[in-house]
Amino acid sequence: MTHTSDATPGTIVRPATTADAAALARIYNHFIAHTIVTFEEEPVTAGEMARRVEEVQTAALPWLVAEAGGVVAGYAYASKWRVRRAYRFSAEVTVYLAPDQGGRGLGTALYTRLLDDLRARGVHAVLGGIALPNDASIALHEKLGFRKVAHFEQTGFKFDRWIDVGYWERLL
Repeated sequence: MTHTSDATPGTIVRPATTADAAALARIYNHFIAHTIVTFEEEPVTAGEMARRVEEVQTAALPWLVAEAGGVVAGYAYASKWRVRRAYRFSAEVTVYLAPDQGGRGLGTALYTRLLDDLRARGVHAVLGGIALPNDASIALHEKLGFRKVAHFEQTGFKFDRWIDVGYWERLL
């Protein structure tokens, strides 16, 4: 189902398809190459992104894209928090926007729809891991009702430095 977003006129939020994989990889690869927000260090191919989309959707979880003017401007998805059965009502969420798309409400539109989809699927606890510092991601999560529940020091190492990770949680 496609929904028009309040973020920007002409923006829609819809389920991702494997046809979106090249655009998803392009967005994500920027963050791999230039930021600490992901701990991946090697670029991903469109084929790998298509595999990831299929894996999430096969797990009966949502992967959404925001289109602005017919172009994929960002995406958000949920993944299993842990594999043990008792965690089946928990999910981890992630959002990425193209570098020139921040500040337009796309992250809010994607996460709002993602949280609605997760609630409809019976998910109870939603967790977001944030490599620190990342003021924009913290602000987005807290705007949508997440609260900080954990802080892990020096758990990642990228660009010759140690990186802390915080976790924010929202109960649906």
